Amino acid sequence: MEPAAPHVPQLPAQARLLITGGSGFIGSNFVRRALSQHPGWQVVNLDLLTYAASPQSLADIEGEPRYTFVRGDIADAAVVEAAFAGGIDAVVNFAAESHVDRSILEPGVFVRTNVLGTQVLLDAARRHGVRRFLQISTDEVYGSLGPTGLFTEETPLDPSSPYSSSKAGGDLLVMAYGRTYGLPVNITRCSNNYGPYQFPEKLIPLMISRALADQPLPVYGDGGNIRDWIHVHDHNDAVLAVLERAPVGRVYNIGGNAERTNLNLVRALLGLLKKPESLISFVTDRPGHDRRYAIDASRISAELGWVPRRSFEEGLAETLDWYVSHPDWWRPLLGRSALTVR
Repeated sequence: MEPAAPHVPQLPAQARLLITGGSGFIGSNFVRRALSQHPGWQVVNLDLLTYAASPQSLADIEGEPRYTFVRGDIADAAVVEAAFAGGIDAVVNFAAESHVDRSILEPGVFVRTNVLGTQVLLDAARRHGVRRFLQISTDEVYGSLGPTGLFTEETPLDPSSPYSSSKAGGDLLVMAYGRTYGLPVNITRCSNNYGPYQFPEKLIPLMISRALADQPLPVYGDGGNIRDWIHVHDHNDAVLAVLERAPVGRVYNIGGNAERTNLNLVRALLGLLKKPESLISFVTDRPGHDRRYAIDASRISAELGWVPRRSFEEGLAETLDWYVSHPDWWRPLLGRSALTVR
């Protein structure tokens, strides 16, 4: 007997999407991109507006009739049920507590949003018969790599921090709901994002803001930790590709083919800003700091035809220009974080 053909749900031309965390960094960029690339789509943005989210990130689409904002917590079942009113064709779950340092200080907050919140969304998606549930995850669920090798979709989950553990827990629930209840689910796991509207406690905007003020740039340990970087627009194009044409049940790694040590990245920013490397300040490493992440994105390339369009050098210069040109967006956010090192 021939194996059954993979099921690829088709969203209608007039689809209505629930985007959770749509006022955050990646989510706000996705909301804007989805509306621009699909003129028939409507977007409901469910966001709690925690410290890392800003309504100003979507100020340019206020008044857009295809966009609706709902303020609320994905772990609150009543709020989630209200967000589904009027019908939802697909859920894209960007909502997450995502900062490793904060997870070390307050792990319970991460479990509530990233595990319980995901479960509440899954239950609502089952009740309302959504065509696709897309979980946005992270390469951090795989743990740490040695000096060689790449994370594939078959790499065992081996999270190191409360943050990555909570994301792994959410991912496992998503796959379980697919297998147990037949919910049409997918997961994407992406490498480090950068680009416009990123909260300024994250590495790249933090270093930009401190360098512009001629303040010390804190770098963990010896600066040799390696991350693969991807521009947020490339990431969101991959998310759209999964949403539009991926077989149900598939996990897709998304990477930018741009491994850099933290130290080399900071040096590159200083060079672009024409600031001295003497601003670099090495600080005590964070507990459980993974040494290297690197993504094998060959599955999404082969199956869905997605590849990143920007080189890291092009994207970094673009991002730097954006932050230099938009201090009115990021400067008011600096006081929201008590953390000084990423």
